[in-house]
Amino acid sequence: MGNLDIYEKVRSVPDSAKKTIKGGRTSGMTDINPMWRIKVLTEQFGPCGIGWYYITTRKWLETSGNEIAAFVDIELYIKVDGEWSKPIPGNGGSMFASKEKSGMYVSDECYKMATTDAISVACKQLGIGADVYWESDRTKYNKRDNPDKQNNPNLITESDINEIFLELKRTGIGIKNVLSKYGLTDIHDMTSSQANETIKKLKKNPDKESATQPPNDMQDSGLP
Repeated sequence: MGNLDIYEKVRSVPDSAKKTIKGGRTSGMTDINPMWRIKVLTEQFGPCGIGWYYITTRKWLETSGNEIAAFVDIELYIKVDGEWSKPIPGNGGSMFASKEKSGMYVSDECYKMATTDAISVACKQLGIGADVYWESDRTKYNKRDNPDKQNNPNLITESDINEIFLELKRTGIGIKNVLSKYGLTDIHDMTSSQANETIKKLKKNPDKESATQPPNDMQDSGLP
């Protein structure tokens, strides 16, 4: 078997298994139907438990503010030419308790969705759906060239986020102070105009080493 034989067989995703994500931080990117991955694994290696299988090695919860996320680690195994592979690791996550407009939402399927996510990560290392991930990674790390950014100028860019954090580090101002001014809990929810305004305000502040009294809130920092 050639090194790219499996990769080339499973890299392409049919349109019927793809769906464009609408809304949220990943708006405009492509979601792959998880059952398509199961079909590909079965086509290439055989039924689950005979030609491929996975084991869950860890499940845990992590808290951030008022929200709780669930995570799962798995090891995927495939049989090639009658021999089982070494473990192919995958990590996935999903929200257990998330803050929504109507209040806190608790999901009783968080570990199931985190496991599905972990399987997708392991499958990606085999090249399953590679063409979609290739384009996704390009837009993720080069958002200023993302056509979604051109169509929606309100999307914050990774460049803006990096610049904000550099200025926060320089001035000693906390990210929570910035987000609370806009009623946000995640910097990725900030609009482009809010990001530009924040950067402009932060640049007017002195370095934290030279400040006689480091600012501790948005009003003291000179931010809006």
